[in-house]
Amino acid sequence: MDLEKVGSVSLHNGGGFVAKIQFKYYDGADWKDSTKSRDITVGATKKVDPGDFAIPNGTHIKLKVFVVAGKDNLANRELIYDNTSDETAEYVITGTTLNNKLGLIGFIH
Repeated sequence: MDLEKVGSVSLHNGGGFVAKIQFKYYDGADWKDSTKSRDITVGATKKVDPGDFAIPNGTHIKLKVFVVAGKDNLANRELIYDNTSDETAEYVITGTTLNNKLGLIGFIH
């Protein structure tokens, strides 16, 4: 299966906690953690460009949601960051700080 190329990622926080967007990215040898976004409060949605997290174009990425004072969550689906793509991967996180679920809603242009 070909990996989806995305130019941005959005996260809707449907949980009972504050979250931050982070990425796991493959640097050619190892999976590493990117920096984190600002807080995403309950009920808010944030759209980001992985390039703003110092992730190079063409890099394999996975969305990681940093849950403040809770259990972080890592997306199962691997994507390719393409800074020329108008495709956005939309995710939602729900639940509580220690019992949350991260799901891919879909891809939009």
